[in-house]
Amino acid sequence: MKIVVVGCHGQMGKPISRFVDARPGMELVGGVGPAGRDYIGKDLGQVVGLGRDLGVPVVDDLESVIDECDALIDVSSVEQCLETLDLAVAHGKALVTASTGFTPEQFARFEEAGNHIPVIFKCNTSKMVNVMLKLVETAARALADECDIEIIDQHDRDKLDAPSGTAVIIGNMIAELKGTTLDELAEYGRVGHGSRKPGGVGFHSLRAGDITSDHKVYFGGMGERLEITHYAYSDDCFARGAVDCAAFLEGKPAGVYRIQEVFGLA
Repeated sequence: MKIVVVGCHGQMGKPISRFVDARPGMELVGGVGPAGRDYIGKDLGQVVGLGRDLGVPVVDDLESVIDECDALIDVSSVEQCLETLDLAVAHGKALVTASTGFTPEQFARFEEAGNHIPVIFKCNTSKMVNVMLKLVETAARALADECDIEIIDQHDRDKLDAPSGTAVIIGNMIAELKGTTLDELAEYGRVGHGSRKPGGVGFHSLRAGDITSDHKVYFGGMGERLEITHYAYSDDCFARGAVDCAAFLEGKPAGVYRIQEVFGLA
């Protein structure tokens, strides 16, 4: 299976590229970065830290290499990822994206693309995070109507979106179980005075240093509380999962596939 990584020089792109290279049955055939970066034109193997040449230069034009691959893994910006989506549809390539920060209207474009290509999106690609989500779902079914729920996400100082995409996934899941919408439930931080919104879901986003990714969900009852937490020590867990997603899409017909299917959690 031949893979092009879009955003290959980034925090996620480098480990994804290394996991693709190391995985039997996969071949890294292209890397894409933004125009003007000093690594454009350099060998992909050196750019992502393999320590050897692959004979594949990093490019700033996805269309120039897209026909070399079977699937794309995009971990770039929202703007680039939407361009990648359009090109994937036009060229009939499978697509995995672990990027976050999309609007509902932009997510709808990925849903529509599933009519034409196999695609996985709107997910956290760590297997353990997805196990955590199953545990949160179980707890929410039993406790959502009798506990106060708070979600805390912690990330590095440069993360652009808050709350994190994973925190929003958790919030939407709880809202669906309660038969309402996240807009109705969400409280984003708290300033000043006032009691907690009855039945609400609180979100708190910490951005500091080089924290990789931590998520904690509190179910606060009277005289007791339950905490469900995931800690990521590096981006390897997300990178490995993104490569698992690409492998899962090999030979699949067009459609939107869920991360739970990849990890046998559906």
